[in-house]
Amino acid sequence: MFQLVRYLKNYKKESVIGPLFKMLEAFFELLVPLVMADMIDNGIANEDKSYIYRAALILILFGVLGLVCSLIAQYFAAKASAGFGTELRDDLFAHMNRLSYAELDKAGTSTLVTRIINDMNQVQAGVNMILRLFLRSPFIVIGALIAAFLVNVKVALIFVVAAPVLALIIYGIMVLTIPMYSKAQKALDKISLATREGLNGARVIRAFGRQKDETEEFCGDCAELLRLQKRVGKVSAVMNPLTYVVVNLAIAAIILQGGKEVDAGVITQGEVIALVNYMTQILNALVALQVLIVSFTKAVASAKRINEVLALQPTVLDKEEGELAAAGVREKSNAPAVCFSGVSFAYPGAKEEALSNLDFSVQRGQTIGIIGGTGSGKSTLVNLLPRFYDVTAGSLLINGVDVRDYPQQELRHKIGIVPQRAVLFSGTIRDNMRWGKADATDEEIEEALSIAQAKEFVDTKEGRLDYKLSQGGRNLSGGQRQRLTIARALVRKPEILILDDSASALDFATDAALRKAISERTKGMTVFMVSQRTATIQNADLIIVLEDGEVAGIGTHCDLYRDCAVYREICQSQESTEEESA
Repeated sequence: MFQLVRYLKNYKKESVIGPLFKMLEAFFELLVPLVMADMIDNGIANEDKSYIYRAALILILFGVLGLVCSLIAQYFAAKASAGFGTELRDDLFAHMNRLSYAELDKAGTSTLVTRIINDMNQVQAGVNMILRLFLRSPFIVIGALIAAFLVNVKVALIFVVAAPVLALIIYGIMVLTIPMYSKAQKALDKISLATREGLNGARVIRAFGRQKDETEEFCGDCAELLRLQKRVGKVSAVMNPLTYVVVNLAIAAIILQGGKEVDAGVITQGEVIALVNYMTQILNALVALQVLIVSFTKAVASAKRINEVLALQPTVLDKEEGELAAAGVREKSNAPAVCFSGVSFAYPGAKEEALSNLDFSVQRGQTIGIIGGTGSGKSTLVNLLPRFYDVTAGSLLINGVDVRDYPQQELRHKIGIVPQRAVLFSGTIRDNMRWGKADATDEEIEEALSIAQAKEFVDTKEGRLDYKLSQGGRNLSGGQRQRLTIARALVRKPEILILDDSASALDFATDAALRKAISERTKGMTVFMVSQRTATIQNADLIIVLEDGEVAGIGTHCDLYRDCAVYREICQSQESTEEESA
């Protein structure tokens, strides 16, 4: 929790004013028993109504002043905690965006969503409670103890015994509940994951008639969360009865001992009432402190989870500015567009390499087809080009420069990527197209749509480029989404275009028209086409055949069909399938 205090640096004034006014409110509260004692001993005992009225007015004044101080404290505490939450949330989101694929794979999407929403709310609420009660409750307890000693030392010894017992109870409950809250948050992560998978895979779940099974599994996860929450709730619930028992026993002891002192003429009746009031104030302060402890315990558990995310460091980093400025990015005009030199790659924690010893070069303007069986490393290969992952051995050069020497933003500006899964965002078609180029004109967008074979269906939509897409482009077909993602990549006119099996939902005629348009209308652009269809890549300038992460063959369609057994087997299997379909 203390590691996150730096996010209050812009709210130092609010973080000081809030607690100070809470302490001022507590000061007025501590004066009330003394006024009450004076009212009883002088006003009521002497039946002096004017004295009683004056004392009552003083009590009302203290109440009003306490209310004003409380409102001011609440305002500044809320302002500081809201600002704290905003800055931390912004920083956490920005940090997540800096993480490379390896860290995102390790953390998991569902837990990141839970941490930036639920855990953030817990921490923000914790900061609010701390600013409001962290100083007030101890001030009341310590002030009440001092006031009790000023009234009567002998009776005040009861306070000295009761206060440490109460502190021990609160500390013990806190130690027990912190790990419990962490477990409950992990159970919430699991529910978040199940919810996300259930919503994303709703069509598949219905197609297989698994609604009942998914509901039962989700109910099981919820039951586990309920069990953990009830467990921590039971432990937390013990705090109130224990503290009330201690305080009420202390009050009984005060009345018993105070009565003896009154009989002996050592103290007055009003002072006994004041001592009881001070013990009640201690109880109220500790009740508030209990709320603070519960909130603080949740906040500590959540802060720990947020710190775990902030502690994740991206493995794909740009060079230091000085080092980058010294080396510079000096592209070579006569160098290949892409050169793999002894490249190997293994995913973090994997026992085997996903790619092994890749050696090949690609000239500018060439179209490269990449094919191979499932799990052969096709997507992994193209993910190395924009540095979604860094190679573990060898070097990958673009225009004669190692990709690790480029600033990531500059490198990725050179590359247009169309992933396997077509991802669109809520907004208009124009908004989505401008992800590729923020200042793209309508003419540039229309040209990209035409090349991607998307213009035909865009023309049928109401408003055309202003047509609103729902979340994820759910109001489009799979093929339409794929064509829009291809157009989005083409808008920026990248030097290198990566099509990662991005035409799988297209029919053969549209696929052929797309390949023809890319070939004829993107002169000078180097194109990597990952596909399971041999028909899609057979006209490529160069075809790379992968098997178990290694190059099984490189060449044209005719050369590979003749010399590469793996490629020939893929072609023959697809030819057989096409004949059977016919």
